[in-house]
Amino acid sequence: MTEHLTFDLLPKAVTELTNEIGELKRLLIQNQDQARTEEPEQLFTVEEAAEFLKLTVPTIYSKVSKGELPVMKRSKRLYFSSTELMEYLKLGRKKSNAEIEQEATAYLSKKEKG
Repeated sequence: MTEHLTFDLLPKAVTELTNEIGELKRLLIQNQDQARTEEPEQLFTVEEAAEFLKLTVPTIYSKVSKGELPVMKRSKRLYFSSTELMEYLKLGRKKSNAEIEQEATAYLSKKEKG
């Protein structure tokens, strides 16, 4: 931008500033997205997941057996991803296995007819 700004150059200067602000905004958003994806994924044990979700340990086991919670199993241990548990909380309610089967059956029957 020029050092000596005159009244005639104001529209051009405002346009340049607007473009630069837009670029800065885009870079900030991009930087925030990268920072979120670079966070290391934390794995919780059953007890830690219960504390994180504010549930009891038996409730965690119950939800796992019903397929309501995302879980990873290695040998006899259960592990929970902190990001998946956060997504679970944000979604509010995951569909039950019965609902998923019902939707799949409806989809397949529509596909066979069509």
